[in-house]
Amino acid sequence: MSRHKASRKPGQLRIIGGQWRGRRIDLLPDAGVRPTGDRVRETLFNWLAPVIDGARCLDLFAGSGALGLEALSRGAGEAVFFERDTAACERIEAVIETFGCETASVTCGDAVRFLRGGVKPRGFDIVFVDPPFGVMSLSNLCTLIDAGWLAVGARIYVETSRHDDPPNWPPGWVMERDKTAGQVRYRLFRLTGAGAKSDERAGE
Repeated sequence: MSRHKASRKPGQLRIIGGQWRGRRIDLLPDAGVRPTGDRVRETLFNWLAPVIDGARCLDLFAGSGALGLEALSRGAGEAVFFERDTAACERIEAVIETFGCETASVTCGDAVRFLRGGVKPRGFDIVFVDPPFGVMSLSNLCTLIDAGWLAVGARIYVETSRHDDPPNWPPGWVMERDKTAGQVRYRLFRLTGAGAKSDERAGE
């Protein structure tokens, strides 16, 4: 849910790769959600191409659901969408149903509260972190994500304003990629040890 414009006409985004390539999604009018644009998504999923197949994904602050939907289109095994806006959640659910996807779920609520108090499932292989800019402590948010929500070797995508100072990243998060596009800075991390959940994917 980044705060920059997509490269499609206002109120609409498209899936840019995979089985749903070219499918367009109407956005909620006046919702204030600007999905991660085509160029950034294309770059991100080029980075994730070696690990996307079968991955279990968490799309925090999902907004339009652009990142989680793109992941599913490109072969992710599962996506969990988390968004606090009820109308946005209903829109993502409608898209999932339209696409006939049975490996996605949507949870509506506060992401920070969810991370603090939720029952931790099997760790996620890919987590998309794209909160509204300047609203919360990114350092605290990443610390919560690191506390048992990640599988061994997980990738964590973090999108911020290019003007924000870097937060304190958790131990074991190795930055693999770091780019800017317009007013957005986006990074990809790999979990190398601390914070990783041991599960059946650990030996893969």
